[in-house]
Amino acid sequence: MTGFIDEILVCNIIQRMLNYFPNSSLASPVSMEALADRLKVLAEPKRLLIFNLLMEGVQCNCELGDTLQMPPNLISHHLSKLRAVGLVDAERDTVDSRWVYYSVNRAALDELNYAFGAFFDPERIQPRQPKCGPQTLISPSEINVSEK
Repeated sequence: MTGFIDEILVCNIIQRMLNYFPNSSLASPVSMEALADRLKVLAEPKRLLIFNLLMEGVQCNCELGDTLQMPPNLISHHLSKLRAVGLVDAERDTVDSRWVYYSVNRAALDELNYAFGAFFDPERIQPRQPKCGPQTLISPSEINVSEK
């Protein structure tokens, strides 16, 4: 039971951290579930490669397949997973609707960049303030730092 409660507390702490952004330009808070789902999808190496290629610009299934040397059905499978979590958009050709062009969803990309920019911000690192262990028994004035 304690492990479950600890997991809930950790999730709440992370959720609060993800949703606290001073001067936020995002209209809504970051959903931890959506973020986790997107990371799970991108954790698959082939999907990460596809996403990387789409970061270079709009591409169709055959262009992705030629670059990655993968069969079209496998490319389509990975693209459907990326689309399901909102990372990739698809647009049919106006002349021949059999052709589908894929691109990165800019709003989802902005959300990922914003969430991870804040999460990995080095300014978040605070100096240690001991709350347990032998250092709590010594007052800061009693500590002598010797230089070697």
